[in-house]
This record gives sequence, structure tokens and C-alpha cells, in this order.
Amino acid sequence: MKSSNNGSARIPGFFKLNIAERIQALHDRGLLTDADFKALSSGRHTLRPHVANNMIENVVGVLGLPLGVGLNFLINDREYVVPLTVEEPSIVAGLCGAARAARNGGGFVTTASDPILIGQVQIVNVPNAEQSREHLLNNKEEILNLANSLHPKMLARGGGAKDVEVHIHQVGADKQDVVVLHLLVDTRDAMGANVVNGMCEGVASLVEAITGGRVFLRILSNLTDRAIVRAKCRIPFASLVVKGYSGEEVCDGIVVANDLALVDPYRAVTHNKGIMNGIDAVAMATGNDFRAIEAAAHAYAARDGTYRALTHWNKSDDNFLEGSIEVPLKVGTVGGSLETNPTVRISHRLLGSPSAVELASIMGAVGLAQNYAALRSLATAGIQQNHMTLHARSVASRANVPDEFFDEVVDSLIESGDIKVWRAKEILSDIQSPVHHTETRDIRSSACGKVILLGEHGVVYGRQALAAPLPLAIEAKVVKAKEKTIVIPRWGMEQTIHTVEEHPQGLIGVLAVLLEKLELTKENMTIEVFPNVPRAMGLGGSASMAVAIIRALADFYKLDLSLNEINSLALACEEAAHGSPSGVDNTIATFGKPLLYRKALEESDCEYSFLKPNEPIPLVIGMTGKESFTANMVEQVRCARERRTGHYDRIFDQMGSMAASGADAFVQGDLEQLGDLMNLCHGLLNAMLLSTPELEELVRTARESGALGAKITGAGGGGSMVALCPGSQQVVVDAMESSGYQALAFEVH
Repeated sequence: MKSSNNGSARIPGFFKLNIAERIQALHDRGLLTDADFKALSSGRHTLRPHVANNMIENVVGVLGLPLGVGLNFLINDREYVVPLTVEEPSIVAGLCGAARAARNGGGFVTTASDPILIGQVQIVNVPNAEQSREHLLNNKEEILNLANSLHPKMLARGGGAKDVEVHIHQVGADKQDVVVLHLLVDTRDAMGANVVNGMCEGVASLVEAITGGRVFLRILSNLTDRAIVRAKCRIPFASLVVKGYSGEEVCDGIVVANDLALVDPYRAVTHNKGIMNGIDAVAMATGNDFRAIEAAAHAYAARDGTYRALTHWNKSDDNFLEGSIEVPLKVGTVGGSLETNPTVRISHRLLGSPSAVELASIMGAVGLAQNYAALRSLATAGIQQNHMTLHARSVASRANVPDEFFDEVVDSLIESGDIKVWRAKEILSDIQSPVHHTETRDIRSSACGKVILLGEHGVVYGRQALAAPLPLAIEAKVVKAKEKTIVIPRWGMEQTIHTVEEHPQGLIGVLAVLLEKLELTKENMTIEVFPNVPRAMGLGGSASMAVAIIRALADFYKLDLSLNEINSLALACEEAAHGSPSGVDNTIATFGKPLLYRKALEESDCEYSFLKPNEPIPLVIGMTGKESFTANMVEQVRCARERRTGHYDRIFDQMGSMAASGADAFVQGDLEQLGDLMNLCHGLLNAMLLSTPELEELVRTARESGALGAKITGAGGGGSMVALCPGSQQVVVDAMESSGYQALAFEVH
């Protein structure tokens, strides 16, 4: 939906929302209809196999690609939320940032010519090429009238065949003359391929009669150089500033990079590929032929005989970076896949059902925005930083690095700067060698995560919970430095650790409390943290991080802390982070053993007993990708319990009883009973409104794939679930990953 300066394209914090919340935000702003909102929320918007079967031959399935939105776009004083279908990371984020920067200079200004498509009629065996050209031009009106009579509705809409051009080429070894008639057709909002091809077929006999030759090829050209879009923007220096670079330095870097692409074809190809990252993403989302658009753009870039950049960037005298693009863009907004693909229809409505010319203008602005984002990253070394981790993960995957070593190999590749398959294999070999385990791995301190098999939330109110360790969740090390900082490379985080007196919040606040308790406030150090599980997934990540950091500090400063002291310090960190934790997370993280746990109430001590199963317990963790914040979910349950105290206490009593029975089954290896109890516990958690559609899908997938039991683990509201999978771990993992989720298999001993 488009509007005039209503701010609808600005949705602060959009990327922090989960998918359901993003869809809701678009609906709240009137950008999605009620029907589109329901379709996106339920997943019913995707192309169905029976529809795909009518689109192409030999259909065996449907390939899905991510559909995102580009925010902040102001084009010709209108707001746009732009649909984007693309699988490459960083493109959507780059476009949103570029559009925001361009807004500060007034947004994008575009112009577009009429949507002209060229049809070619090739005439061979002509007696005289020059005379044939003259005769064709003299009979132009007759040719146009015949062409338009074949498609009167197009003519009625203001389109139709508009002009005729004639070209002569010499082909073959003997340089024979070939005459080619160009039929210039305004196809209005249609892509127009069928219309133009039909017109070329229809005028063939008349062309043969006029020239005395024989018509051979009759087909459209995808070089749409009569449908040109021009877009420009001005970005103030203040919007160009990047950490370590002034606005003018960034401007100069962009101009220099663009200048090279104007003279060097090797650079220009990569430069223009970046432009098409944005244009193609809109084309695919709106059902247009991105292959034809690509071909036209690259041909146009070489129109003077040398392949060049499609954009120009320069520095203005009034401290602005000025950019422009000129690119052929012939698109359609009616017919084709728009009529068959429901997601494409939603994309057009999201844009406000634009005309073909308007859609082409949007694409031109997106292409310029994507070019700015890429050049800005190049000018500030941002692309290297943003893509280093992605590249390292790809290399580690190609090197067939096992899951248990994957993240460590990725970290080592990034640290080495030599991201090659052979290097990944070398690092893996080093990690797996006895020397590494005795001399290298002890550099990092570690702590495990946790899965709660039975009893979450009830454990907060003094009932028992059955929990098991998740191996090697977090690693940490401490190095001497000039100031106190924490660095988490995998999360792109580097922050100064402030003192308690400065009242820092979040993780920094927790670290401030910890350093004060350890009497290390006067020491300067860098704490490096290496997470091996995603954050906020209900797997005890915060407690695991606290324990790993405490151990790293104790090792570095020779503090000689006992396990009980580490556990007490980790509990203090959990209290600073979550308010009133049960204590199970930090206990598991500290001791790394399965346990039956009861929280301390009032002045009593917590109770826990370590468990040793008679046989390994095979588990699979399924992660929704939706962050779960423990404090929020605990508060939700607390409020519900205050309203219905008796009902909730009876539920918690049941969960505590299940945990006690589950502990016996866990130790004795009675996996069927343990699985049944897990399923019952999940039902109670779901009834407490702690489940989500993603969690339910994972639970169902696990059970259908052979799991004896499957349930939420942790606080709920997102995060993760756990499944008991004797003999079916890999099947369950494959099923979860096929559904688009992350999964992790391990055994508890």
C-alpha cells in the first residue's frame, strides 16, 4: 500500500520481531489485507503442488525461498514496503539501511519511459536490403494497423504497436544481408511476451509481401532498451558515517569504487551483480521474469562496446553523496504467475497494486539502494566483516566438519583469516588429536547447557524438576587488556564492562556484579565468549555463560574456586538477569550431571540428587529460531497463577510428581514410561499457553518420526523442545531440518 508521507515504511525494530509479530505489524499499518494476514500467518500463501503442476512440465514438488520486506523506502514522495524474495544473507538488511540513509536526503526520485517491448521479424533472401528497408518504412502504418488489429484490447488500454524500425545486418561467412524489422509495442501493465510474439507472427505474411523475402524468426527481444528507468538519490554526509570513518571518507570511498567499475569490466560485472541482487529480489517476489531483466541489464551495460557500471556516484559541493542509475526494466503487473501464485498476489497488494511503470520505478530505486549498500560496505571493509562468518560456515560444511566440532572450526577459521577447505580440515585434525585436547582446549573454560525433561515452571514454586546437561554449550577465556570488555565474535558483540555504580543493564550488568563479587573491579581484561548453542533458546545459555566466564576468570586469576562457590556465583548472575530463577540452570551448568532438583523456598536449601542412567538416554533438541525470554514467560505464569492459584498449584503438583516418577524411569532405562510422562507434561505446558505454532510443529514432527516423547523444554513461548528418540535420532533430526528448523542430537550418560 502506498501513501503520501505517512511513515508506513518506517517500522523501528522490525528485524527484532518474530515472524508472527512482523506480519502483525504490517497488518496493523494497513499494508496487508485481512485475507493476506491470515494466509501469511497460517502458511497457506505458498504455491501448492497441484497449481505448480499447471505451470511447468514434470512437476515433482515446490521449492521455497524466503520472502522478506524492505523498509524505509521513500520513492517520489511515496512510502513503500517492498517485497523481496532472495536467499542470500545481508541483502534485505543492506536495502533497509540504504533506504533509511536515502530518506535523509529526500528519498529516491525516479522517472520511467513507456513500457515498450520490441518484437523482431527477421527477413532473409531479400532481393535488395536497402529497398526492402525503404518499402517497410513506407508501409509502416499498414504494418502497425495489422498488428493492432490482432490485439484490440491492448490498443483500447492505450497500448499497442507504436512504431516500426528496420535494421540491416550482414551475417555468415559470405556476409549475406539480413533485414530485421523491429515492432515497438507498448504492452501497458502486461509483461507482453505473448502479445508481441503474436503480433510478429501476424504481420509476417504482410512483411514477406512488402519485401519479397522470406520471414524466418518472429520473436520478442529481451533487450528492453526502450523501457528505461532512471533513479537518483542524495545522501547527506551525516548519514554516511560508520565507526572509524567520517561521512566524507565513506563518500570518497564509494565514488572511487564506482569510478573503477566505469572503466574495468572485471569490477563492473561484480558491481552490477550487486545491483541485480536488489532488482531480482523484487522481480521474483512480484512474479516477473528476472532472467529477462538480468539479460537486458547486462546487455545495456555493454551498449557502447565496453561493459560498464550501471550507476554513477559523485560528491556534491554541499556535502552530499549523489547517486544515479539508468537501467532497462520491462515488467508486468497482470497475467502470468501473478494469476496463479498466491504469494505473488500478496506482494503486489503489499506495494499497493502498482502499474507496470510504477513497479519498474520501484525496482530501479531498489537497484540503486542495493548498489549503495554494497559500495558502502566495500568502502568501510563491511562486506568482509559481514560475510566472513557465513563464508567460514560454508567452508566448514564443505570440509564435512562434524556437528560437535563445527562452531569451533568456524571460530578458528575466522581467527586465522585463511578460510579454505584444506585449512578447515587441518583445524579439525588438530582438534581431534590428543595433543589438542591436552594443550589447546584447556585454554578455554567451558560449561554445559541444560534440558528440562519434566517439571519446568513448577520448579519455580518448589516442585521437583528432572533436568539433564546439554554438552559444551558455552566456552570462554580471559586475556589481559587495557580495559574491561566482553567479546562474543559469533554474535558480533564487543562491549565495555561498566561498574555497578554506573547501573549497567543486561549482560553487562550481570558481569559488573560478578566482577565485584570476585573483587576484580580494578583488573582490566577481555572476556572472550564462544557460544555453541543459539541464545534465548531455553537451553540454559545464560547460566552456562555465567559458569564458563566464572571458570575462565578463576583460571586466569588463580582464584581456586570450589564447584559450590562457582554455583553460588552463577546463581547470583541468574538472579541479576532473571529476578527469581529456580537455580536448576546454574546447577546443571556447574556440575554437568543429570539431576532431580527442588528449589529452595524461604530459608531452606535447595535439594538435588545426581542421577546415573543405566543406559544412555538418546535425546534430540529442536530449536524454533524464535527467542524465548525466561523472565517474561515466568512473569506470565506468575500472573496466571495469581488469578487461579489453586488450579495452577494442582498442575505444579502433577508436574512435580511426574518429575519424581520420570527420574526413576530415567535411571532404570524405562524409556517408554519416560516418553509418556514427557508427552503428558507437554500437554500441561500447552494448556498454560506456553507453546507456540513452531513448538507444536516440532513436537508433532518428532512424534511422527519415531520419538517416544516430545515436549517444550525451558520457559516456552518460543525457544526449544526436547524429544526422546531411541533408535530414531537421525530420522527425527532430518525431519526437523527438512521443516526448516535447527536440530541437535546427543546422549545423556
